[in-house]
Amino acid sequence: MVRQWQGKVYEVVTVEQGYMYDGQKYRSLSEIARAITGTRRSGPAFFGLKQKSREAA
Repeated sequence: MVRQWQGKVYEVVTVEQGYMYDGQKYRSLSEIARAITGTRRSGPAFFGLKQKSREAA
């Protein structure tokens, strides 16, 4: 997955039982989103994987 945030590009690779980002293995996308942003965020939403409800669309 690739995500651009605040002018920088971040790349995450899915591996067995987790994700790799910046040479480290993480258990969840939310942990990676927190590492990137410094705030608690939904990882799937941050990486654009969470579907919006019909009402929001």
